[in-house]
Amino acid sequence: MAPDWLGMSLEDAAASLRVSSRLPGGLIANAVISSVAQGVASLMVMQDQTTPCELIGTRQRDQIKAYANINRATQDRTPAGFVKTALRARKQGFSAFKAAPFDGLTPSSCASLEGKKKIHHGIEVISALRDALGADALLMVDCHWRFDEAGAMYALKELQAVKLHWYECPIAENHAHWPATRRIRAAANAQGVLLAAAESQVGVADFKTLFDEALYDVVMPDIKYCGGPWEMLRIAQLAAENGVQFSPHNPSGPVCTWHSLQVAAAAPSCSMLEIQFDESHLYDEIQTELVLRLQNGEFTVLNRPGFALGLQPAVLEKHPYKSVPPGAETLLNR
Repeated sequence: MAPDWLGMSLEDAAASLRVSSRLPGGLIANAVISSVAQGVASLMVMQDQTTPCELIGTRQRDQIKAYANINRATQDRTPAGFVKTALRARKQGFSAFKAAPFDGLTPSSCASLEGKKKIHHGIEVISALRDALGADALLMVDCHWRFDEAGAMYALKELQAVKLHWYECPIAENHAHWPATRRIRAAANAQGVLLAAAESQVGVADFKTLFDEALYDVVMPDIKYCGGPWEMLRIAQLAAENGVQFSPHNPSGPVCTWHSLQVAAAAPSCSMLEIQFDESHLYDEIQTELVLRLQNGEFTVLNRPGFALGLQPAVLEKHPYKSVPPGAETLLNR
């Protein structure tokens, strides 16, 4: 892609960087485009001496509610282990929490004896979290596409007493699963639960299809895939027009958090922003200036002209890229 981009002005780059689910490079190519769009936005902020939010839109709010994704920080995968992590998050001011407790489950194993054990373990985790956090906490469960329809329906019914806020990514998000997705959404809504998904969807056109098909109550575009700041804002605007909640997917590092915050501040509405909880000390150390500060479970969006989040090159050099072999994700969302 570099030959097409090198030598472009920042303005031309911002206008021409476009993602598409039909790109030959798939999600990887769209992640490259999305990351370059974030870099271009940061450079334009410095060039134009504007605020990051005002570069992409009009500021609508200064405070963004965050929820704690406690999943990867939880090494002890028992109910007690999840509760311990959640209580640490609550001490830091969070009132909304998400866990993904269905480890090892795949759609093809849901009906097996082993699969049923994994489902029941996940239910026990979420039930324990509700007991520990109390009725006022917002509690979400991320299923990572591990269910078939029958398994998703069963788990949802068993979790009825927990009073989830949302049920996330229960089944694969391809066209073949749209009828099942509508049935799961109807069952969730009947329990007062929202159906959330779309973290790996790309571009406004694909999100428009999701809205036209009435599949979800909450969409969760991820800035590292969906097209970068401008495209995410267009997705948020389209979601608002269709009565769908916008809640950026953001289990990543400070760069994605920074840009997601700017979109959240400029969007017509934003229910919550995801944040990884207590996963790595590098989250703070890698920033040249610690500006991503949470207070009482909320971010205050920095309003400083010409300022873009900076990273420490020395910290980056100490932690070079390492490839990760394919895991269970190769069996999911397909």
